[in-house]
Amino acid sequence: MIKLFKIALRNLIRFKRRTFLTTSLIAVGVLFVMVFISASSSFNNIIIGQITDSMLGHIQVHKRGYMASIDSLPLTLNLNEKGWKKFRSIAKEIPEIESYSPRIKFGAMFSNFIDSTNIRINGVYPDMEVATIPLLLSRIKEGGKAIKKGEILIPELLAIGLKVKIGDSVVVIATNRDGSVNGMQFQVGGIIESVTGPGGRDGYIHIEDAKDILRMEELEVSEIALRINDFSKLDKINNILTEKLSGNKNKQGKQIFDIRTWEKLSPFYNISKMIDIMTIFIKFMLIAIVLVSIMNVMIMAVYERIREIGTIAAIGTMPEKILALFLIEGFSLGVLGVIIGNILAGMSIFLMNVIKITFNFSRQTGYVLAPELKMGDIIFVSIVVIVVSVFATLQPAIKAAKMEPVEALRHV
Repeated sequence: MIKLFKIALRNLIRFKRRTFLTTSLIAVGVLFVMVFISASSSFNNIIIGQITDSMLGHIQVHKRGYMASIDSLPLTLNLNEKGWKKFRSIAKEIPEIESYSPRIKFGAMFSNFIDSTNIRINGVYPDMEVATIPLLLSRIKEGGKAIKKGEILIPELLAIGLKVKIGDSVVVIATNRDGSVNGMQFQVGGIIESVTGPGGRDGYIHIEDAKDILRMEELEVSEIALRINDFSKLDKINNILTEKLSGNKNKQGKQIFDIRTWEKLSPFYNISKMIDIMTIFIKFMLIAIVLVSIMNVMIMAVYERIREIGTIAAIGTMPEKILALFLIEGFSLGVLGVIIGNILAGMSIFLMNVIKITFNFSRQTGYVLAPELKMGDIIFVSIVVIVVSVFATLQPAIKAAKMEPVEALRHV
């Protein structure tokens, strides 16, 4: 076998131009695929981080049935104090949960004493919300970087439409759970950008103010946002949390808690999956390029070396060794192309990180693309390319092995 390797490598060196062109084609294919995979993965992670760290959290917990009616933000489907305490006790048992934040969400009327419009209010504990949604404060365009009692953070759309400024007095009017109406005066403490674009209508107040305006005697939670310490373990933590909360049932024997990851809460998940599908298609394109290029080169090698094949067959070389010789050549081309391609990919990705390519998402600016080569991707792409290289060589190799020595020696 060692002798066959030596002969195969000698043949590759002998046909330098053909070896160079084939190796270059494989290397360029590997280069583009690795750069695309790394860049698209970085883009995906940035956008997912923007969505989860600015608004959603990694996981959300609701009372079962709440999500089916979420457009109306029903107060009748809030988790009661007992459910909130039960969640907290279970969350303490899961060390991977980094933080969590309870929210009271409700629809209200917002008035500047002249005009009025509708608004979605999020009542939160400031420290818990910032720990769970770390990019929240970065969305505040004007005003203090805090959510204080008696103050409200209003969406930019409302501030422009109603000509409201920092420090102005406004009124929020909401319908309570029992159907009664209550109003409360706030001071505008900040103007906040929407993650979803200029149409966002989410405002923030302190959760104690939310309890007061809704006349809650005890805390009733609309949703609980969670942040985990390792995003790659999202599904694992979600399953653990679901299992631990599954034992909590109502009088009808139905589950109380509804646990969902960000994937089930954001339409961007579908875009993320499309990017993954595009990556798969790019990988298939690489396979097709390598397959065609290697097969073409090896077919030409067989036709160019018919007399050589006839000579080595005539001196007693077994057909299986001739087959192995060509397979080793294809394998060597694949390995060489993979090595060069990965080196070029590493250099290109390093250069991209030095240049710091930036882009904007929605109204947020200055995101820096930070691609990185992952060992799993390197191994996968390398193995696929090498296997395809050998597979592409198989048909020409079989043809060479089946040649009759006499006929091959007659070939001109």
